[in-house]
Amino acid sequence: MELQDVLRVAGVGLVIALLHVFFEQIGKKEFSFFLYFIAYLYITAELIRFLRLFFGDILIFFQWLNLN
Repeated sequence: MELQDVLRVAGVGLVIALLHVFFEQIGKKEFSFFLYFIAYLYITAELIRFLRLFFGDILIFFQWLNLN
């Protein structure tokens, strides 16, 4: 996982938080709910990608241990 990935997820979280506050202030709570739902799906997809990279690195490490 690189710093760019972490900053992208943090940036999306910041934008979602600001939009949530905006929609709550204007009384559009249903938009706020759907916004959080879409953000949850995005973060879940990113987490799955991070886990795939992590377990790929673990697999490479164990293959390296097996060769030595």
